[in-house]
Amino acid sequence: MIRIYPLIFIILWSSAFVTTKPIINNSDPFAALAFRFFFVALGFFIFSIYTKQKILTTNKNLIQSIFSGVLFHGIYLGGVFYSVSIGMPTGITALIVTLQPILTNALAGKFLGEKVFFKQWIGVILGFFGSALVLGFDVGTILPTIGVVASFIALLAITTSTLWQKKIGNNLSLSVSNMYQAIGGCFFHIIIITIFTDPYINFTSTFLIAMSHQVFLVSFGAFTILMFLIKNNSASKTVSIFFLIPPTTAVIAWLFLNEVLTNLDLIGFAIATLGVYIATRKNKI
Repeated sequence: MIRIYPLIFIILWSSAFVTTKPIINNSDPFAALAFRFFFVALGFFIFSIYTKQKILTTNKNLIQSIFSGVLFHGIYLGGVFYSVSIGMPTGITALIVTLQPILTNALAGKFLGEKVFFKQWIGVILGFFGSALVLGFDVGTILPTIGVVASFIALLAITTSTLWQKKIGNNLSLSVSNMYQAIGGCFFHIIIITIFTDPYINFTSTFLIAMSHQVFLVSFGAFTILMFLIKNNSASKTVSIFFLIPPTTAVIAWLFLNEVLTNLDLIGFAIATLGVYIATRKNKI
């Protein structure tokens, strides 16, 4: 694994939380995601053509990649965006989704045949505890039931998609695979807005800047790195780095949005970092 990739991924993926709110404030969440993944699919298509990648593939690879996209870009992101749009606190939504490494660790052995060592569980527990300190618990907050359900559905989707992506391990190039996944996500959201919502997008400068950030830096950048990490490393170790996303998001918000960074945040960051280090370092046996 190229060592700098996880660091780049953490920074890019964390920055997405800063631009999610401006997007939701100016659009229906599912319309925004359909818009986003239309251009993501188009971008990967153009890149694949330019680099002379083989786009046509077997029906099996096609279905597998589209299904992965429905899980990642459709159900996971749709659940997160929808939860926040109906008033679910971002911190609690992020905390629920941050349970992903715990679920992945629990299931990786059964579904992928990966051996999850005791030290990885120690690292995962520390990572979650550190993330929880940063995110806070919003004690006393009245939570929308549908938002809680949608957040847990998002959690199950990203966990399943990670295991699924590691399991299929097809021989498609990253750009072609990402193109088909983006197509799957786009069609999922088109179906949702056709049947269930009254879609709208206000093309303000704020929306366009935030959307450009999520298309180019998150979907083209962070997601491609994530697919690379899943393909070349164990699923359980790869997802452990997600524990660093909440504290990194807090630091980004402090730097660019003038949000308060407390001592508790810094302690949580340190604990989460220690947990990720323990969970991802190489085993000697």
